[in-house]
Amino acid sequence: MAAIDDNSGYNRMKEVKEFDESKIGVKGLSDSGITSIPEFFVHDPETLSDLKSSSSHTATIPTTDLSKINSHQPTIVDQITVAAKTWGFFQVINHGVPILILEETVNAIKAFHDQPHEIKAKYYKREEGKGVMYSSNNDLYRTKAASWHDSLQAWMGPEPPEVEELPEICRKEVVAWDLHATNVAETVMELLSEGLGLEAGKFKELTFSERRALVGHCYPYCPQPDRTVGITSHTDPGIVTVLLQNHVPGLQVRHEDEWVDVKAVPGGLIINVGDMLQIISNGEYKSVQHRVLANSCREDRISVVIFFNLSKWNDDGYCGPLPVLFKGIDSKSLIEKITIHN
Repeated sequence: MAAIDDNSGYNRMKEVKEFDESKIGVKGLSDSGITSIPEFFVHDPETLSDLKSSSSHTATIPTTDLSKINSHQPTIVDQITVAAKTWGFFQVINHGVPILILEETVNAIKAFHDQPHEIKAKYYKREEGKGVMYSSNNDLYRTKAASWHDSLQAWMGPEPPEVEELPEICRKEVVAWDLHATNVAETVMELLSEGLGLEAGKFKELTFSERRALVGHCYPYCPQPDRTVGITSHTDPGIVTVLLQNHVPGLQVRHEDEWVDVKAVPGGLIINVGDMLQIISNGEYKSVQHRVLANSCREDRISVVIFFNLSKWNDDGYCGPLPVLFKGIDSKSLIEKITIHN
């Protein structure tokens, strides 16, 4: 990709570098009152033509009530298994985390992003994989078009950051949410494990919840939401993802060749299957494309995501379906999956 557009003389890399070094993020751009977005945020016509929800019916991702887990265990296992196989996304309610904790977590992440950029700037860097990092677009220098979001990231395991590394304005809430979300994830993983005919504790034994990253996204108001996206279409690489969000819409899931709006259930948490779980389950559970539209609301969209991945694998380096699940493997599709997600 050329840094300079020969037709217009536009120097994209120069603009990107200036934006990155300013450390103001898209939140800073939005708050400045701009009426048009910088050129490097504008996506190609093919992406932009596909932005609307294409669902011709009132489809919605499945919802499971975890309060019934003790009295109706087989039913709950079946519900979550079917959702993971058909949608790759589902919501859980009555998951044991108080509403107040959910609200405090979202409000704390919003408070971080609402700070003057001079305060946030000390966390602004591009060193992924450890510690705490604030940035706009992880792939800013790698992507053809930037997306309209900023993120605060904290790697919470297997080696969590020093508490003092976390921004003081959301420190207590981030530490607490890591514990709460991990408890929910491990409960869901037990159900998904049973859905494959394994022991409930098998996924935890395989360290599926040890390596995790917490990301607090902010999608501020975008003056031209029809020219960019909040986050481009993608799948998550890990085992499962736990998503907490405020009421501002934008998340869409690809289902049966259509884009479906995900309508948040009050007090609910959204769970989705990652690429590694699709591989490990021998394709039983589906990792599906999802995206976030650019925010046309005056209120910021806030989401708090924790990505769970295994912290270690077999000593022999084998990466594929759990051997106990072998039942007539289509080797070609397996090779394709592992090649794509290695």
